[in-house]
Amino acid sequence: MTGERRTNWTRPAAWAGVIAAIAGALFLFLRPEAVPVEVGPAVTGSLQVTLDNEGETRAHDRYVVAAPVAGRLARVELHPGDEVAEGQALVRIAAVPLSAREMEEARGRVAAAEALRGEATQRARRADEELRQARREQTRLRQLAVRGFVSPQVAEQADSAATAASLELSAARARVRAAAAEARVARAALEALGPGTAARGTTVVVSAPVSGRVLQLPDQSERVVAAGTPLMTLGSLAHLEVVIPVLSAEAVQVRPGMPVLLEGWGGETPLRARVRLVEPQAFTKVSALGVEEKRTNVIADFVDPPGALGDGYRVTARIVVSSADSVLKVPSSALFRCAVQWCVFTVEDGRARRRVVEIGPRNVTEATIRAGLREGETVIRFPGSQIEDGVRVSAARN
Repeated sequence: MTGERRTNWTRPAAWAGVIAAIAGALFLFLRPEAVPVEVGPAVTGSLQVTLDNEGETRAHDRYVVAAPVAGRLARVELHPGDEVAEGQALVRIAAVPLSAREMEEARGRVAAAEALRGEATQRARRADEELRQARREQTRLRQLAVRGFVSPQVAEQADSAATAASLELSAARARVRAAAAEARVARAALEALGPGTAARGTTVVVSAPVSGRVLQLPDQSERVVAAGTPLMTLGSLAHLEVVIPVLSAEAVQVRPGMPVLLEGWGGETPLRARVRLVEPQAFTKVSALGVEEKRTNVIADFVDPPGALGDGYRVTARIVVSSADSVLKVPSSALFRCAVQWCVFTVEDGRARRRVVEIGPRNVTEATIRAGLREGETVIRFPGSQIEDGVRVSAARN
């Protein structure tokens, strides 16, 4: 009797175990597989917001040497890249006879050159006064910074303004020298080309207005040229600047003194530069997709030596519009819109959980989190349509 009772009791238990095993197997077989996702951490660190655009270098002061008179231009013996000294003979032109009208035009060019020299002189005086004022302001702000009345950043901006004013004065003085040289060339042409002298084979020698290098030389061949024809472009590679065309909507964020990082120039490390000027006028440029864009040139001066860079070299410029230290940040690829808010998916116990977050400044790769996340939490990057709140995920950290 005891054996029969034990047998009757163990059979239902055995069947219950079999059914439970089958149910467990069916659950494991039929339940959705975990969605593989790429994840990243919420970490504390520094973040820079930059405007990234392609730019190019150019000589700060460029001088286009033009033919002062009409005539036959002798073959140019110079080549692009050649060094020239101020006053050095560049080209020779066998002038054609001048009519009365052309003589008046020559006198007009002399008057215009003298006026430009006077204007350049006045601008140099103004630049000199602005430099004096910038240095006085620099001294005052340095003293206030030492006493703690102003932040060190204000003193740095004063230093940058004084440096910019010094560069402007150097450029203004160079323009005075160039204008004086142009005036001498115009006077020499007028004096040489008196009535009838051109018919006797007068040769006009065009000299270099400044010392520098030949940047552009359209044509070396002997040919007939009209008065005012550009013959070559001169400039100095000792003072290069960077021209960065940015969208006008982005240019409003840029201020003089902002740091610039130059990459893709051929060296191993980025070169530092600083914004000097945001040009006040925009221009229209057609993008590669055929869209008309309004862009504005941002001009930056080198802080680091430009090395082997020359005029017209391509660079990738990153204008730092803001930076912060010790902020909570996540990969920008983890953010997505949920209604009017920003959200992320976190990974909790192997499942995706949607979280509403408040974001701050962000760049292409990272975004600042002001609220909604804690340091060390894991977020899902590039969440697709399969990811919903509560979905099982298998994370692969990158």
